Amino acid sequence: MRQLGFLMLGALAVNACSDSTDPLPTSVPSPTNLTYELEPSGDPLMPAGVLLRWDPVDASDIDAYNVYSRQSASGQFELRATTTSTTFHDVGEPDLEYNVTAVFLDAVESQASNTVFIDERLRLDRPATLGSVSLNGAVHLTWSDNSFLQEPNGFKQYRVYSTSYDLDQDLCGTLWDSEGTTVSPDFLVTALTNGIPRCYAVAAESIEGFESLWSDSRADTPRPDARNVLLFPRSVDIDRSGFRFFLDANGDGLAGPLELGVVANGNRTDLDFSIFVDAFGDVFMEPVRAGTEVALFGSDPVVDLTSIDWAPEVGYDPTPIQAVPGFGYVFQMDDGSGFLSFGAVRMTHVGTDFVILDWSFQTDPGNPELLRGSL
Repeated sequence: MRQLGFLMLGALAVNACSDSTDPLPTSVPSPTNLTYELEPSGDPLMPAGVLLRWDPVDASDIDAYNVYSRQSASGQFELRATTTSTTFHDVGEPDLEYNVTAVFLDAVESQASNTVFIDERLRLDRPATLGSVSLNGAVHLTWSDNSFLQEPNGFKQYRVYSTSYDLDQDLCGTLWDSEGTTVSPDFLVTALTNGIPRCYAVAAESIEGFESLWSDSRADTPRPDARNVLLFPRSVDIDRSGFRFFLDANGDGLAGPLELGVVANGNRTDLDFSIFVDAFGDVFMEPVRAGTEVALFGSDPVVDLTSIDWAPEVGYDPTPIQAVPGFGYVFQMDDGSGFLSFGAVRMTHVGTDFVILDWSFQTDPGNPELLRGSL
């Protein structure tokens, strides 16, 4: 059973506000069940405050409650606040110990409640791993659940943070925002702009509000995708045999507003690839425009489009490649801007009369991240 860090004072508990040497009255009731919950700040070593709660004293002549604290185990308890509530929010870095007394209308003060000890040893381990899946306008984060498994009865939730990311410098920003909380070891970040990378980190929070150290940071870049796109070989339907991952309004690369996943006439010379069937009945994807090359992603079929993670560094070729159901392909495109662009394709159906494919495209030039990295 998890210990909540309470230190019970005996019947001779110190009444911190009294200068009198007279014994404290034993007939008046004291507050009971004092507990605390820290307020996380994002800095695990510097909570934003502490919230104290206790059970009310059942007496008609109670006037208020006095809250006492001390900064060290050897220090003296000092009056922190007087309140008529059964809660107290102490802003800033909390003291080490707190207790509460009841004050009655005749100015009699009760003995102290139990004392709560702000025990940093209750802090959970940080999440050991953090992975991500890039989505269209979103990022799906997943991490190891070791913080919960360490102390299931003491675990409260995970806290998710994000900041900007400099791809060229491989550096996360310094101003972190809270994305939200979850009790599961995963989190979906939505309403993101495709092509804008961000850094993410996760911390575990205990039921007392202790925040763990953060996980290692993870950079991810959302990108557009689509499922079940229908194309035809040039010999079947020339008007729907070509494909372009992105096409801007000005026709000059990434300079203008983007039109994504364009199905077009296979005779166009500005396509990324077109579909044709050879004399043996095999179906091929043929790179078209200058600077476009294709590589097979791995030597085995991929389970899903999300299995295609980072664009390969080598293996690209401008010659046609056979389209095989279940296999993944990565296109590398050089539009003359000085940066390469990358798109992914997974073939879900291949026939001599039509093909069905899933695709994704990274709108951040030079970024090889197509879908996800592994844990």
